[in-house]
Amino acid sequence: MKNKCWVVKIGSALLTNNGKGIDKGLISQWVEQIVELQSHGIDVVLVSSGSIVEGMKRLGWKEKPSDIHKLQAAAAVGQMGLVQAYEYLFAKHEVQTAQILLTRDNLLNSKHFENISATLGNLLEFGIVPVINENDTVATEEIKFGDNDTLAALVANFLSAEKLIILTDQHGVFDDDPRKNNDAKLINKIHFNDENLEKVAGKTGGVLGSGGMHSKVMAAKQAAESKTISNIAWGREKDVLTRIYQGEYIGTLIHC
Repeated sequence: MKNKCWVVKIGSALLTNNGKGIDKGLISQWVEQIVELQSHGIDVVLVSSGSIVEGMKRLGWKEKPSDIHKLQAAAAVGQMGLVQAYEYLFAKHEVQTAQILLTRDNLLNSKHFENISATLGNLLEFGIVPVINENDTVATEEIKFGDNDTLAALVANFLSAEKLIILTDQHGVFDDDPRKNNDAKLINKIHFNDENLEKVAGKTGGVLGSGGMHSKVMAAKQAAESKTISNIAWGREKDVLTRIYQGEYIGTLIHC
C-alpha cells in the first residue's frame, strides 16, 4: 500500500473505563490522534475490544460469564454501542469508519482472505478507518482468536504493517511484576527474540479482558514475523499515538 500502515489495538478495560461503560471522552482523544496520523500519510486500522464488557453493562451483569453463548449475547448487545461511539466521534472530524468482524476461519480460508484484503485495501484508499473486532457472536472455542491481541498481530501480519500499537491499562513491560515489586523498572526497548521478554511478561489476564501482558508480548512476537515493530503503552498517556509517531519511547518498544 502507498501509505504506511499502523494497527492500533485498544483493550476492554481502557475502552469501558474498567467496566463502567464506553469512555467516549477517552476514545475521542485517540480519535483525534488517529486523524492527525492520517494527515501525515499513515493508514490506521483499529482493532477494538470492549463489546462483551459493554454488553455486560447494558445487560446488568456484574461478572463475566464463562458460558460462550452468554458471551456471544453480550457481544451482540455491546457491539452496537461500540460502533456507534466510533462512528459518532470520527464523524466529528469528517472521517468515516467501517466495521469488520472476523474469525480465525476467515483468515485461513483463501477466498475469505482475498475478500478481506480487497475490502481493507479499498477502505484505506478512501481514507476510511476500519474498526476490527472478533466476531464473537459466531465464534466457537475452535475458531476464537483467544483475545484481540492475537487478532491485532494477525492483522498486522496481513497488512505488513509498520507498527502495532497495543494500548492497555498497564504502562508497558517491566523487568519484574510491578504489582508485587515496587522497584520493578519499565523496559523501554527490547528485541522480540530476547529470551527475557517472555519471562518478565507473566501469564495472568485481567478481570475484564482475556489477555494480559503475556498475551501482548506474544502478539508482538507474532507481529515481528512481518517485520512489524510493536509498542505496548498506557492508553491514558497524553497524546500517546502522536508522540510515538514523533519518535518518543513510550511504554515498551519491541523491535525486530
